[in-house]
Formats: sequence, C-alpha cells, structure tokens
Amino acid sequence: MPAIQEVQVPNFPVGDSPYSRGIKAGNQVYVSGQLAFDLTTNEFINGDIADQTRLCILNVKRVLEAAGSSLDKTVKVTVFLADINDWPAMNVEYAKHFLKPAPARSAFQVAALPFGAKVEIEAIAVIE
Repeated sequence: MPAIQEVQVPNFPVGDSPYSRGIKAGNQVYVSGQLAFDLTTNEFINGDIADQTRLCILNVKRVLEAAGSSLDKTVKVTVFLADINDWPAMNVEYAKHFLKPAPARSAFQVAALPFGAKVEIEAIAVIE
C-alpha cells in the first residue's frame, strides 16, 4: 500500500475539523468536498448555484494544484446538491471547467450541506 500524505494548501485553513483538504496516495490525489469559500477571504459565499459551483471547482483546483495535479487530470467527481432542481444550472457552470474527456461524475441531492450551501464538490485525480 502506498504511503499517504496530506496536501498542504497555503492560506487555506481546515480549522478544527478532523479532515484534510486533500490526500496524496501514490499517483492519486483525493480532494475532500469543497464548498463555496472565497479564494482570498476564505469566507463562505452564499451566492446562486452557478456562483457556488464555480467557487467549489476553483477550490478543488486549488487543492489539486497544491498536490501537483490539475482539473484536466481529474478522473472522478462527486457533486452533492441541496436541491436536485439546481442540477441544470450547476451543470452549465461545471461544463466551463471540465473539458472533454470529462471526468466520470455522480451528482445527487442530499438532505443538507454545511453552511446552508447549495452544492459541495469532491474529486479524485492523477498526479503525473
């Protein structure tokens, strides 16, 4: 089994929660679910679904790049939606960030998300 290593993301605090923003294991990186936190202030932005999706993906990108990967090396994405009716608008914004071949993806509605978020996104990518 390959050694695991926490991904250190400068100026991106985890707080007191018992999790890592990302974990490197071998040539893969696992990105924890990301919410719509502003990249400069690290404050939650309660915008519309497109704004929140964009910020989630930018935060995923931030973790991936800190691990030596990128969005174009992403192989699997999971999207958690507070309301499945937001799927079409989320999908439009999502498509701006993940080009063909797009990663495998699951998207589903959950009962609730932290901070009253509309969306949370996690990812798995390769490191080459």
